[in-house]
Amino acid sequence: MAPGAERMLLGVVQNSPSPEAALRAYQLRLMAARLGLVAGFDDLLSLDAIDFQPFDYQIRAARTALRRFRGRGLLSDEVGLGKTIEAGLVLKEYLLRQMVGRVLILTPPGLVEQWREELVTKFKITDFVTNNDEAFRALGADAWLRFPYVIASLATARRPEHRQVITGEIYDLVIVDEAHHLKNRASVSWKLVNELQKRFILLLTATPVQNSLSELYNLVTVLKPGQLKSPKEFQRDFVVRGDPRLPKNRGLLRELLSDVMVRHSRGQINLQLPPRRAHTVQLALHPDEQQLYADIADVSRRILADANVTSAHRFGVRTLLREAGSSAAATRSTLRSLADVAGLAAYRTDLLALADQADAVPASAKADALTKLLEAQAAGGGGERSKVVIFTQFRATQDMLAAHLAEVGVDFALYHGGLTIAQKDQTIRDFADHLPVLLSTEAAGEGRNLQFCRVLVNFDLPWNPQRIEQRIGRIHRIGQDQPVDIFNLAAQGTIEEYVLDILDRKLNMFELVIGEMDMILGQLSDERDFEEIVTEIWSQAQSAEDLSAGMTALGDQLVEARRAYQNMKEYDDALFGEDFSTE
Repeated sequence: MAPGAERMLLGVVQNSPSPEAALRAYQLRLMAARLGLVAGFDDLLSLDAIDFQPFDYQIRAARTALRRFRGRGLLSDEVGLGKTIEAGLVLKEYLLRQMVGRVLILTPPGLVEQWREELVTKFKITDFVTNNDEAFRALGADAWLRFPYVIASLATARRPEHRQVITGEIYDLVIVDEAHHLKNRASVSWKLVNELQKRFILLLTATPVQNSLSELYNLVTVLKPGQLKSPKEFQRDFVVRGDPRLPKNRGLLRELLSDVMVRHSRGQINLQLPPRRAHTVQLALHPDEQQLYADIADVSRRILADANVTSAHRFGVRTLLREAGSSAAATRSTLRSLADVAGLAAYRTDLLALADQADAVPASAKADALTKLLEAQAAGGGGERSKVVIFTQFRATQDMLAAHLAEVGVDFALYHGGLTIAQKDQTIRDFADHLPVLLSTEAAGEGRNLQFCRVLVNFDLPWNPQRIEQRIGRIHRIGQDQPVDIFNLAAQGTIEEYVLDILDRKLNMFELVIGEMDMILGQLSDERDFEEIVTEIWSQAQSAEDLSAGMTALGDQLVEARRAYQNMKEYDDALFGEDFSTE
């Protein structure tokens, strides 16, 4: 807009009998003029409205999705290259241009909060609620009607009572992360997403095909029905008879896919991250801690074996067991809360006695081990090389550690979900600028980039491997130029010791590319939450030998799942090669 025209509009505002209306008209005209200058998405408004600098290939992918795909595309970069960034750029662009008013993001359960944090910290998008929010849950199925911007797990959305409401709504933009979960046309997930009324849709997956080319057909059909013709025609024209994994007429197939698919490989963008080294610090709990853990384990087994205990209360017991592996302090509140539950009245006396027992534990063997570890890191060099981020799952453990570190004279920054965004930003700046230690709950495992730090301590270990992976991804990511060391504190005889053993020794989890863990877990035949699987193995074991055998068997399943994922990855690499990059 020319300066003279802008002054004229401002004059209208100043002389209008309704300044508010005139100002709004001025703002709309100014926006329309600006959009006219960037029509066609040649220039992305979003690049001036975000808090980071995307890589060139991510910008090209977003522009391709907006221009060539017209908002309906398959983002298939290899694991760890930032498909979330590309989708976020598309979302931000549509929001800035006021082209979308209702947005639904569907993800695996473990990624719901990470998506929200990424949108807030990187894209300054603060309007989304999640299916985990109390305000959302309180409304039941009506929540889908009330909130225009929702991030939800696919598992929640496909429940019958939710699906019925969602499919009746009209969405401007739908984003489905880990979209390989839609590969089966007969699945409830595929049917849900296919039935959604949507103007724009982005599917994100590093592995569009696993077993047959029909899976690729199913994904593309969600995006653009008819793009690959009918199922019968697709099989006839593009699949070798007798081999559902082998394509024919590759040139024509590539041409059709190029209208909906973009894919970059790590080799193409020359992404080389420094090595990552994992260290297990095994330790013995203090005698009073060990006795508390054993007693909590005994009561927990009895509760979990009780057929009258509800699933919600079982979840509470599972939380208690994870807390017991973290610190005595973490168990106190949960023990008293469970004691007040009417459905657990038979265990009230035992639970209250355990809470008193936890109150009497004066020290933490893990905290003592952490002190020695921090002393060794401080002696090993200054500056960034000695910076350490310490993760714990529980605020009570964090409070205990804060008091402990203060007592031994270690300066630290405190980070948790109760801080405001401004406080979180300041805490990260303090850690980057002058503090040697960041003591954090899981909140910094979601969306925060800490690649200026190269040492991570898992004070306690989530039983969900994706949570562990998210922690690691805060420091071992693009921009990290130093080898990364990960220290896992594992108390002997605890469940997390077994979990760490199968994830580290059998699966070599700490060598995986960030993002691969979800792909591997997706290959397990058991679709339950990983924590639930672990809890069942532990609760049903009659002896230490039974527990060891059960966890070993789970480890073997993970090894097979990793092998299946690797085969799938190699197949996708061979099938797509470098044909769909934005170079």
